[in-house]
Amino acid sequence: MQIILAKPRGFCAGVTRAIETVEKAIAKFGAPVYVRHEIVHNKFVVESLKKKGAIFVNEVEQIPIGAISIFSAHGVSDKVEEDAVKRGLDVIDATCPLVSKVHREAKKYEEEDYEIILIGHRGHPEVEGTSGRVKKPVILVTNEEDARNIQIKNSQKIAYVSQTTLSVDDTKKIVEILEQRFPSLEKGLATKDICYATQNRQDAVRSLCKIVDILLVIGAQNSSNSNRLRDLGEESGLPSFLINGALDIQKNWFKNVEKIGLTAGASAPEILVQEVITKIKEISKDEMQVSDMNGIEENTFFVLPRKVRK
Repeated sequence: MQIILAKPRGFCAGVTRAIETVEKAIAKFGAPVYVRHEIVHNKFVVESLKKKGAIFVNEVEQIPIGAISIFSAHGVSDKVEEDAVKRGLDVIDATCPLVSKVHREAKKYEEEDYEIILIGHRGHPEVEGTSGRVKKPVILVTNEEDARNIQIKNSQKIAYVSQTTLSVDDTKKIVEILEQRFPSLEKGLATKDICYATQNRQDAVRSLCKIVDILLVIGAQNSSNSNRLRDLGEESGLPSFLINGALDIQKNWFKNVEKIGLTAGASAPEILVQEVITKIKEISKDEMQVSDMNGIEENTFFVLPRKVRK
């Protein structure tokens, strides 16, 4: 039996920046530091940071006045920022720079009086944050059906932004429908807002699915980018499973399987990949070979927020 590892996989630059922001804040200011929402969508990461002195809350109202407070990688609305100021919180913003770019884009469209379509998943923290960065209501499009049915007040001046962790293929299809319906839609690359790491991991899984019999994706159930990787496996006709880690693995998955494809979402640490490999080796009676597929070598780096730099 053989395990083939996707490349790239696991942490992206935005996730690495967010986690290091929390760790360095604890080291610099002392525990506890407060984090609004999960810093990234991964329970292992969150629990590890809790042990180091991070306290995770749902809203800024739960944070003691004046405390060190960190906004997650997914970004926040203007109102959350305003509420933090009112409580006198010492805020460190760990929003991924690529999400911040989408925020600036939405604000620019608003200033130019465009109707703004937001392509993304309802209820996702990033979508809530982007929606809350503009004062006018955004028009949320979650799928192709929405794209066919939304109503626009001013169809002569429309633009779109998207969640950074969407399916590349799905987003292209949605934009095609919008462009057909609204010829005046501000033109641009359909996937302009989808982050490099999301695209790279999806491309890697597409290639991986051509050479394996089963796909395992390590990631949280509420991780959009991890769910998209699992979806790609299913679309390729493979048995595909989204798992939190080694404990989720079931022996019967590997019956008549020779090649196992393994990847990890952008919020999943490499230690979970190695634990999964160890678990598969334990339950398999066959000799196990582990190899990396050929793929992109990512070298993107984001500077840490000023308050936690040395």
